[in-house]
Amino acid sequence: MSTRLQEANDRLIFRGTNSKKGRSISITPDNSQMKHLVYGRIILDQEEPSAKFSTGRLETGLICLSGKCVITADGQTNGLSQFDSIYIPRDTAVEITTATSVDLVECSAEVDNKYPLQIVRYADVEKDGSLRFKTGGPSTTRTVNITLGKNVEAGRILAGFTTSEPGHWTSWPPHEHAAMLEELYVYYDMPAPAFGVQFVYTNPDEPEFIGVVRDGDAVIMPKGFHPNVSVPGHPINFVWLMAAHRETEDRQFGVVNVQPGFDQAGSGLEASRK
Repeated sequence: MSTRLQEANDRLIFRGTNSKKGRSISITPDNSQMKHLVYGRIILDQEEPSAKFSTGRLETGLICLSGKCVITADGQTNGLSQFDSIYIPRDTAVEITTATSVDLVECSAEVDNKYPLQIVRYADVEKDGSLRFKTGGPSTTRTVNITLGKNVEAGRILAGFTTSEPGHWTSWPPHEHAAMLEELYVYYDMPAPAFGVQFVYTNPDEPEFIGVVRDGDAVIMPKGFHPNVSVPGHPINFVWLMAAHRETEDRQFGVVNVQPGFDQAGSGLEASRK
């Protein structure tokens, strides 16, 4: 591998972000090319059953990947189960507890305004064809789930998760949205020997990143096209987190530029705009 590609790898991929119990923040504008987006993980069990923090100037979204928990914030107490989400406003004290175990993805970004706390039940997402839909073709089939999208009032953050068919490409055709949104992927539910390959490039002849990705890895996409592919026999599953550059104005899912040459059949994200 060239020195240039190795340097890009070091800059754009964060390995094993699910390796610690408690609350850990892996990616921020201080340690990455992100301008707004912050990614963290909250993993609790009976040995470490609670976590407390304040959102400060950051609006925060939590997606429950597995388990159950109770979240107290902004004068409300709510329970979350698998794939439920919560939007928590800035300047809010948060306490999370579990009687069993829970794995939460944390997505945050600094905002000027305070938006209301909102709960998103995955059962409601499943009923909405613009929030959960299958897309792609014979080798690009995947299901897109938008959990913190147009269904939530927020300033910058958008979040959800995508699951592919085994051996299929996702984020295909290649698209980018750098003028409006920065993004990162966090890979989950991909136990060994499963892995995928992630691409990030503005020029396909000189990619910024090509690398193997496994469960718990995160790849940032400050700009560029970003398709990925799973190995045969295994899906590629990832939580995607985005932050809009202009608060509220750029917070739009599905507004993308498809790579020329692959743009004959649209982006595959049209259902989200309905």
